[in-house]
Amino acid sequence: MVFLTEPSAQYKESFLQGLREFKREGAMQQYSVTRLSADFDTFVYRLTLERNSHILPPNTVPQMNFWLIDDDTYIGSLRISLALNDFLRRIGGHIGYQIRPSRRCRGYGRELLHLGLFKARELGLERVLVTCDEDNIGSKKVIEYNGGQFEDAVSVEGSRARKLRYWIDCTTQRDGETICPLT
Repeated sequence: MVFLTEPSAQYKESFLQGLREFKREGAMQQYSVTRLSADFDTFVYRLTLERNSHILPPNTVPQMNFWLIDDDTYIGSLRISLALNDFLRRIGGHIGYQIRPSRRCRGYGRELLHLGLFKARELGLERVLVTCDEDNIGSKKVIEYNGGQFEDAVSVEGSRARKLRYWIDCTTQRDGETICPLT
């Protein structure tokens, strides 16, 4: 069964396996597998604090973090920013997501974003901005599959790829049911 949940120590080993996969491809370098392994509870706790605007640094938007789980295995992560600051409005969007490398191209990205849109609606967001790099064809397809309406492409300083910006209406999303068969 595939579902979205808040981060939990219950999925520690599976998350760490996914983190190792991301690191092998050069992503998530800000995290140390050794440090997280030693104090995973603190990592999970810090993720939950990111929703509390009272303790965040100035100009930091509160966000909710979720993990996609299938058969007790961590598949990917989703972040929902509860508002947009200048950076998020231009490049980052309301929703960011990633699927661990070994689970890509199986329909999980479509499902993760679909469930994330339902969560965004539950959190009071009616319309969300979702972005991806123009050379990330998989993410572009995921966004469009989930109703993304292309707005524009913006240049990003220091990057060869532009950011594609899409808006999605959360009020038209069906409840958090599975929408696509996972292969």
